[in-house]
Amino acid sequence: MADRGAEDKDAAQTIATRLWNGRWLILAGFVAVLAVYFLGGISAYVLAPALAILFGAALLPAGGARQSADAAAAIEAIGLQRLSGEYLAAAVADPLIIFDHAATIVHANAAAFAAFGGIAPGISLPLKFRAPEMQALLDSVLSGAVASDVVDYTEKLPVERAYRVSASSVGHGTDLYVLVFKDQSEARRIDRMRADFIANASHELRTPLASIAGFIETLRGPARNDPAAREQFLQIMQNQTGRMARLIDDLLSLSRLEMKPYLKPGTEVDLRQTVDGVIDSLAPLARENNVAIERNFAKGPLNVPGDRDELFQVFENLLENACKYGQSGGRVLVSISRDDEDVEPGIDVTIRDFGPGIPEEHIPRITERFYRIDVETSRTQKGTGLGLSIVKHILTRHNARLTIKSEVGKGAAFSVHLPAH
Repeated sequence: MADRGAEDKDAAQTIATRLWNGRWLILAGFVAVLAVYFLGGISAYVLAPALAILFGAALLPAGGARQSADAAAAIEAIGLQRLSGEYLAAAVADPLIIFDHAATIVHANAAAFAAFGGIAPGISLPLKFRAPEMQALLDSVLSGAVASDVVDYTEKLPVERAYRVSASSVGHGTDLYVLVFKDQSEARRIDRMRADFIANASHELRTPLASIAGFIETLRGPARNDPAAREQFLQIMQNQTGRMARLIDDLLSLSRLEMKPYLKPGTEVDLRQTVDGVIDSLAPLARENNVAIERNFAKGPLNVPGDRDELFQVFENLLENACKYGQSGGRVLVSISRDDEDVEPGIDVTIRDFGPGIPEEHIPRITERFYRIDVETSRTQKGTGLGLSIVKHILTRHNARLTIKSEVGKGAAFSVHLPAH
């Protein structure tokens, strides 16, 4: 009975407290209800329920919303506690290693196993990563000198990869630390290509400019009154300006292609007509180099989806190279055939010369920008070093591929496979 009395007393105190806390709300509501009653003329039967509802609302706990929010936060905290460090590490796409105050690996995610291999709990990090920068990173974090630190690290084997490595402590008082490896290899490669491209382009433009400047100085000086020298120098200057114009045109073409590398062409191109047009346009060059161009085209329609102007540029570049660099063979064979047995059926266009051929070590790099097998021969033939790079980018736009086969002394064959659909 005493307990029942205490409970009743607590309930009464709770009600009194809630009424006191809501006194201003009750007063304002009471005044509003009376005003509506007297001014609006509502029935007395409505007045009584309205006052009852007002007092009932005042008795509701004021912190209901807050209690709901606290309950939701508690549920969320329980859910997070159920997530172990292993699950969280596995959700990170980059290599991640958790280690303790002794620099011993506690856990490594799947990306870390794939990148470095030979990683397991209990292995010492200083023994696994012996590079000085990694040792310094671990020392700085474990000593407590800094909360987190970042270094650049290069893994040499099995292939060279560059990483930006960050180390930091996990929480407070856990004696656990984490290493995260951000792969920078692709960004470094692009930066290196950009730097090489700028250096090569500058060199290719500076050489003819220096030549033109020297001839201008000579024409204004010792050769001022020498008609024969003037004519010779002007011809050389014209050739050099033509070389720069070709280089700039190729640079603009390459830039345009790189801006939209995956723009899919949507028109049908007649390869027979396109390749015939290329052969006709290069007939004077073939005669100049004493090269006979032979045709071997399959019968029937030879249509593929694509952009005619771009495909014309591809075959023009390949045939021009065959006439220039394979001229010692005396002939070039241009063939078009259907390839229905390939994984992706389509049409193959092959341009084969019978010249000196290409050494095997050069074939993987021959489509790089400004890459030349023989610099002097390329410049003599008025090459810019960008032609095959442009070919590669155009074929990428067409979802096509370029295959190069060559044997020293027996010529080279450049085959373009274009999908039929």
